[in-house]
Amino acid sequence: HGNFSGTKQQEVVVSRGKILEILRIDQNTGKVIQLYSTEVFGTVRSLIPFRLTGGSKDYIVVGSDSGKITILEYNPQKNVFDRVHMETFGKSGCRRIVPGQYLAVDPKGRAVMIGAIEKQKLVYIMNRDDQARLTISSPLEAHKANTIVFDCCGVDVGFENPTFACLELDYEEADGDPTGEAAQMAQQTLTYYELDLGLNHVVRKYSEPLEDHANMLISVPGGNEGPSGVLICSENYITYKNFGDQPDIRCPIPRRRNDLDDHERGMLFVCTATHKTKSMFFFLAQTEQGDIFKITLEVDEDSVTEIKLKYFDTAPVCSSFVVLKTGFLFLASEFGNHYLYQIAHLGEDDDEPEFSSAMPLDEGETFFFQPRPLKNLVLVDEMESLAPILHCNITDLANEDTPQLYSVCGRGPRSTLRVLRHGLEVSEMAVSDLPGSPNAVWTVRKSIHEEYDSYIIVSFVNATLVLSIGETVEEVTDSGFLGTKPTLSCSSIGSDALLQIYPDGIRHIRSDRRINEWKTPGKKYIVKCAVNQRQVVIALTGGELVYFEMDQTGQLNEYTERKDMNSEVICMALPRVPPGEQRARFLAVGLADETVRIISLDTSDCLSPLSTQALPASPESLCIVEMGQQEEGGGSSSTMFLNIGLSIGVLTRTVMDSVTGELSDTRTRYLGTRAVKLFRIPVQGVDAVLAISSRTWLSYFYQSRFHLSPLSYDTLEYACGFSSEQCTQGVVAISTNTLRILALEKLGAVFNQVTMPLKYTPRKFVIDEESSNMILVETDHNTFTENSKNQRKQQIAEEMVETADDESKMEAAKLAEQFLSEDLPEETFSSPKAGNGMWASQIRILSPIKQETLEIIKFEQNEAAFSICVCQFNNSPVPGLTYIVVGTSRDLSLAPRQCSGGYLYTYRLVDDGSHMELVHKTPVDDVPTALCPFQGRLLVGVGKLLRIYDLGKKKLLRKCENKHIPNLIVGIKCSGNRILASDNQESVHFVKYKPGENSLVAFADDTFPRWVTQATMLDYYTAAVGDKFGNLAVLRLPQDSKDNVEDDPTGNKAIWDRGLLNGASQKLDMINMFHIGESVTYLELATLIPGGSEALVYTTLSGTIGMMVPFTSREDIDFFQHLEMHMRNEAPPLCGRDHLSYRSSYIPVKATIDGDLCEQYNSLDPAKRKSIADELDRSPSEVSKKLEDMRTTYAF
Repeated sequence: HGNFSGTKQQEVVVSRGKILEILRIDQNTGKVIQLYSTEVFGTVRSLIPFRLTGGSKDYIVVGSDSGKITILEYNPQKNVFDRVHMETFGKSGCRRIVPGQYLAVDPKGRAVMIGAIEKQKLVYIMNRDDQARLTISSPLEAHKANTIVFDCCGVDVGFENPTFACLELDYEEADGDPTGEAAQMAQQTLTYYELDLGLNHVVRKYSEPLEDHANMLISVPGGNEGPSGVLICSENYITYKNFGDQPDIRCPIPRRRNDLDDHERGMLFVCTATHKTKSMFFFLAQTEQGDIFKITLEVDEDSVTEIKLKYFDTAPVCSSFVVLKTGFLFLASEFGNHYLYQIAHLGEDDDEPEFSSAMPLDEGETFFFQPRPLKNLVLVDEMESLAPILHCNITDLANEDTPQLYSVCGRGPRSTLRVLRHGLEVSEMAVSDLPGSPNAVWTVRKSIHEEYDSYIIVSFVNATLVLSIGETVEEVTDSGFLGTKPTLSCSSIGSDALLQIYPDGIRHIRSDRRINEWKTPGKKYIVKCAVNQRQVVIALTGGELVYFEMDQTGQLNEYTERKDMNSEVICMALPRVPPGEQRARFLAVGLADETVRIISLDTSDCLSPLSTQALPASPESLCIVEMGQQEEGGGSSSTMFLNIGLSIGVLTRTVMDSVTGELSDTRTRYLGTRAVKLFRIPVQGVDAVLAISSRTWLSYFYQSRFHLSPLSYDTLEYACGFSSEQCTQGVVAISTNTLRILALEKLGAVFNQVTMPLKYTPRKFVIDEESSNMILVETDHNTFTENSKNQRKQQIAEEMVETADDESKMEAAKLAEQFLSEDLPEETFSSPKAGNGMWASQIRILSPIKQETLEIIKFEQNEAAFSICVCQFNNSPVPGLTYIVVGTSRDLSLAPRQCSGGYLYTYRLVDDGSHMELVHKTPVDDVPTALCPFQGRLLVGVGKLLRIYDLGKKKLLRKCENKHIPNLIVGIKCSGNRILASDNQESVHFVKYKPGENSLVAFADDTFPRWVTQATMLDYYTAAVGDKFGNLAVLRLPQDSKDNVEDDPTGNKAIWDRGLLNGASQKLDMINMFHIGESVTYLELATLIPGGSEALVYTTLSGTIGMMVPFTSREDIDFFQHLEMHMRNEAPPLCGRDHLSYRSSYIPVKATIDGDLCEQYNSLDPAKRKSIADELDRSPSEVSKKLEDMRTTYAF
């Protein structure tokens, strides 16, 4: 964290594996705003902020898997990361001896150290040149062979030579000692490296052995601000060390009183943050249970006398957290949502006990504290994170046309089920009923100097209602508006006047309440109008246009001529008056002859037509908006867009030349079944377009690209921008007969999420088609079930009473009573660790639409459910009955893998799918890891055996099995008689079931040892496979393959027919190959938008949802292949990893084009965009249109 934009604001830079993003915390609202996010096509291993001495701007130093050190600078004008330096020092990839895992900077900003896990450490000296630009020196080596590094940090030594401290372990002796004694005796050392700036050389200055095994170092402020030195966090202890005659000071890490955890287990600090001001400093450190302690040092004349720890608060365990100067604490979780807390108190004067190193304690003893709900921290914002997605399903259970994604995410007690819908989240500020059914709404300000809107005007079929906006919204009658007629348009005009247009005329209300009226001639009346700050255009019946313009005195003057359009006018639009000009130059008119005409309003050729666009259907509404990016120097290169809503539910967006009015580069998008109405509304200070059809959509420009997203809200009928003290940028809209005030906050989000909490880590779920209910298995390792937790609590309470002496028996009984009654929520306070081989598990039936759990079936301690499927058996007593089969294991230990057996539970769904009753339970001899319905029977993967079971009266009956799959079956899919069985280390096997011989024969397998996590059949010959290392492959049976291979148990057949490479006789061909970079947890062929085409959707362990889109034409392939090639050369990845080698990390990339790289085209600077487009013989707008089409055909 730091001031990356160079202003006084505090930003946070976070990495999500291969994505780097910068967040800003809004000090007024406490919301986290994502400023920019970019893919680096590599793995970010470490991040650290860096500031030159006396500088005001922080740089970001990135250690990645590219074998290069990268220094980035955030450029707030262009909203991008600029690469300042990139120095190569080693091979790419995350290797043991290539630096990049650890980064440390000198607190005074003179040098940076980058270290590997083993052996190599490099120090770079940073400086500035005469133009105050950052310079970087050649690397200085500080290598030491046979040494493992655990952590390193920069020691604050003021302006002495920069010094770095490292936690190291020398394994040379342990390597050479076959008895293993040396390994037991090996000691960690704390080593100081000093960079001698005079000699330009790094010296290993000093090394001392440590008593405990440490995991982390914290640098203590030095120089004028503190005592310098380091804090060493080790198991159960925290120790302060410094040079010279400073004695070591150690303090035990306090533990929870009466903890259910195993007392023998050590306690570690997992992450820390430092906060320092000119007068004081303190550290916050979080233990692996989530308890945060505030650590302070007592200093007496430059030497530290004691360490003080005080329990601060408990928050979910995180992978790193930072304290911002503005008093916020940002927690980045490894899995689950990220949190932003405000530090309300520093915990100075409360009655929490303070623990100190000066308190006498025996070795191995520790302090105890009582955890409690938040007291010093206040939760102000939550950033949603899907990581890790463990299983997912794409289906439309809520009947909304667009399918929803049902995904189960998270780990342990913080797990959730999330329903993802494509759309922006809308927060509803107010809803009020209106008399009758309104047909339009507007807001106006009394003068342009006012900050907020003054009136809301609602028009009905035969009247107009005026509401004033204040603390409350109430009806007024003295506003000067005509209330007895319906209104066509209301707006502020000039600097302080109001304008109302109704069918019989125009009413111009001046600030001193004078009213000018213009009446329509004869029997004509006004049908449509368009207004901006200085101009009014009205259309009379019969297609006649009348144009008014405001003069210097604020009077509206009619232009002498009128224009006859020869066709009824359906809609009109005027752009805003450009700053510094008298009038807008164009008027857009939509006519009944299915055209849109652009008409000039310039004094030289007023009301003469400029250009025409023919449409496929009649236009319903028009809206002209300027959108586009801010350029450096404050100017904007925005483009004028003419948005046309058609009566057939299509929105088209056309670029309009702001000088000549020419129309070009049209994009269309289908929005819904109703005619599209368009409204210009402000979003984050710039104009956006709200398009209302059967769903409401928002078209806006955000983070240098256009977004068109639906709103996840009821259907609206009419809308207008709204601004008041409570809601500065909102929308006021009407829906049926209510008036609603809405706010749009999370711009840029693709999905909005509805979350339901779960108890244990979800493993798999199935959906019952008839009732749309979900049956989910949740399983956690190292966890107590409810019953064993209560027994354990009871046991501790009894011990408390027994150990107390006679006088304090009553007291102890009270405390025990209190201990039994308290229940801390585990999602914050984390669940107690039960030890290896302890499993807790349950089945949950829930309704995702009603958001409620219908039934929970708990298993005993150490029985764990891993697989589930819905199936119907042919020989079931009641035909068509739905059964749920759940596979569980008993006493499973993970390494080495063994268990005392497993069971298949067969349940019957009752009460319309809301409850289950047990039919029977079948013992099996290994873990049933995969289940799949197959032709009215059940396919089960039991360890490495593939079996078919059928329903019996007392248990499931085994019918047939195949023993030839090497390790462990992790997934089964079937199509016809073919079965795709995936092995956890040996890729996939195609198996054929032969009903005649009742046998399962493997007839094809793969030549690569893929560690499959998920596989799915794309068609009868093809499978898509995702593996543990983040690769996606598509495999296909060769053209001449046969599936009627004979299984030959006797070995009588000729030797050369034995099959290939010890496996099946036929091998699969690899058609496509691509490295995603994150473990794949789910694969499915699905359509994400109504009327879209099918594509392969995948989800990953890091919470990514992505899709692989098939190409349909040769021309597209050529275009994207060339674009990808140019992008690789023109915009290489930010952290220096070669794009091609990243996408081929394990196996060379094949026949797959990287859409993420191609989409970065839109964020390049215009000159580069132009040169790439020229190479492709296209214009830049054609290239981005092609990218957009590719995206919208399949997804959002």
